[in-house]
Amino acid sequence: MIHPTAVIHPSAELGEGVEVGPYSVIGEGVRIGDGTWIGPHVVIDRWTIIGRNCRIYQYASIGTPPQHIRYRGEETYVIIGDGNVIREFVTINRGTAFGGGKTTVGNNNLLMAYAHVAHDCRLGDYVVMANAAQLAGHVIVEDHAIIGGVVAVHQFVRIGRYAFVGGATAVPKDIPPYVTASGIRAKLYGINVTNLRRNGFPEEVITALK
Repeated sequence: MIHPTAVIHPSAELGEGVEVGPYSVIGEGVRIGDGTWIGPHVVIDRWTIIGRNCRIYQYASIGTPPQHIRYRGEETYVIIGDGNVIREFVTINRGTAFGGGKTTVGNNNLLMAYAHVAHDCRLGDYVVMANAAQLAGHVIVEDHAIIGGVVAVHQFVRIGRYAFVGGATAVPKDIPPYVTASGIRAKLYGINVTNLRRNGFPEEVITALK
């Protein structure tokens, strides 16, 4: 169902079963996959592509221009996969022409309220960003990584797969795969055993990683 107060650009393409809530705005050239639910007061700006069966909650802003002084209105993109949950007040900015032209979010991710994904970031699959976690430009987050609340990640940092970053941590450098990091400035505290066990890693593999 498309609420009568929603504003949808004539060039936008909405798949089968897409729902758009009251006062949401869907911009030029947007494509939204089958079964995706968009709550009230959501803004999906131009040139954004969203996959199937996503849930996007109120006041999220997706595909808005990159916050970069060199951006001059070029056609750049946000590309989001299937099965993502994007909670209240999340912001995801478009890419920059000089940074690859797109910001990408994979499949089955959870972005909690007030999380921010800046221009040219690349998120893999099954990533969790807790409330108010912030990614600066060009950050890469690999599959199954978990980023705690109020974490600030410096531009160009890579967070490895299955890593865990504790809440309120500043991350100025790369975080290797499989590890736990926390502290006012990120320090490494061994293997992220909890996440590995949740995802079915055999004990002998966990022991070898240690």
